[in-house]
Order: sequence, then structure tokens, then C-alpha cells
Amino acid sequence: VQLQASGGGLVQAGGSLNLSCTTSRNIASINALGWYRQAPGKQRELLARIMRGGRTVYADSVRGRFTVSRDGSKNMVFLQMNSLKPEDTAVYYCNADMILDIYWGQGTLVTVSS
Repeated sequence: VQLQASGGGLVQAGGSLNLSCTTSRNIASINALGWYRQAPGKQRELLARIMRGGRTVYADSVRGRFTVSRDGSKNMVFLQMNSLKPEDTAVYYCNADMILDIYWGQGTLVTVSS
């Protein structure tokens, strides 16, 4: 599975960004699609996942501010990010959980200025 993330950029604190991730596989065949981020000097952390059946899971740090969604017709997954904070600055990655294998996109940089 190939994944291509896009939509990152520079935004002021309190602003919004919508990240997109295109997959090479029909998302109906993917167990779960997720968004992660990695800030400099920190471990990669899970932000949100959307399961094949539509159930969503969020990290406490982004619940209520970020929303994960998908478009099966386009094989895409999205991360709408609102009320962004400087501490949200990181490289954001999408991933596809195929149960036996996990695939990662290349990452897109999000920078939130104070």
C-alpha cells in the first residue's frame, strides 16, 4: 500500500488545517487508517484512527480539536485540525493498518506559530 500525505504548512495558533492522505488501495480493504505525528526529539504518537467499520479513536491531546474522516470513492483519509497550538508543530504521517503489515506515508510538516 502506498500513501501520500499532503496539506501541511504554516499556520498561526488558533488556525486550522486539513490534511489529506491518498492510498493506493481500496480503503474498504484496509483494517484501519491512522494519523500520527512526530515532533523533533519526540517519539511518533498516534493522533486518530478510523476503522474499517467507521469507528474512530482519538488521542486525548487532540480529541475535540481534530477530526478524522475518509472518502471511499477517492480512497482518501483526512485529518481536520482546528484550534491549532504551537505544540502541534510536527511532521504528520498517515498509515494503513493491514493487520499483518503496516504502511506509512512520507509525512507532511505542520508548523504552528504563536
